[in-house]
Amino acid sequence: MEFTEEQIKRYARHIILPEVGGEGQIKLLTSKVLLIGAGGLGAPCGYYLGAAGVGTLGIVDFDTVDLSNLQRQIWHGTHDVGRYKVDSAKDSIARINPDVNVITYKEKIGSENIKDLIGGYDVVIDATDNFPTRYLINDACHFMRKPLVYGSIFRFDGQATVFLPEEGPCYRCLFPTPPPPGLVPSCQEAGVLGVLPGVVGAIQANEAIKIILGVGLTLNGRLLIYDALDMKFTEMKLRKDKTCPLCGETPSVLDLIDYEDFCELKN
Repeated sequence: MEFTEEQIKRYARHIILPEVGGEGQIKLLTSKVLLIGAGGLGAPCGYYLGAAGVGTLGIVDFDTVDLSNLQRQIWHGTHDVGRYKVDSAKDSIARINPDVNVITYKEKIGSENIKDLIGGYDVVIDATDNFPTRYLINDACHFMRKPLVYGSIFRFDGQATVFLPEEGPCYRCLFPTPPPPGLVPSCQEAGVLGVLPGVVGAIQANEAIKIILGVGLTLNGRLLIYDALDMKFTEMKLRKDKTCPLCGETPSVLDLIDYEDFCELKN
């Protein structure tokens, strides 16, 4: 692959980095990343992936833009209210970088379609906000051996990690079962600081880019916790759980399940 003159200028600050260089930029331009969720986490994450030159960016979300989203979901504007989030996101990426091929999926992911969705991508990013979908994404990525970049936010706190199948723990090692109903209210119920997803989403983009480039130390085996009120980062070591029903020594979860029922049963 040869760079155009415009691309040399656009990616100059990457190309002069020894850890990236021209070869690394080509890796980015030929990579395929699936971003699941076009909201608070998805917006900053998608912005940076697009600016970095990720060649194909898939965006999955079936929701439409609401006025209350605009306090944090920065790739939507007032004029986008009522539009599908993936359409607004695609327009935003196009304004930043025409090199990026944005593929939109206006559908709800479930056990019946997630394997087809993630099959053609190199890295999957979980930018969702509910437990059934998180377990679904985790299990599907485990079965299909896809690197998963996880992030979540709540009020003033955020967290991020990376799950690499066969190289570390999975989401079920961290959270074996969903929390009881009512214990963890949604952001709609409890609120969220507008800049919080910007920090966590940027971390997710950073981890995805490192995975593509094969450089640095990812968050695999480490949970990074961010406290925006005290401006403090805390790191916890994550270990593979030998009794994990998915990636443990004697797994009991051998295929995708009905995750809505799973979360209800466990609650």
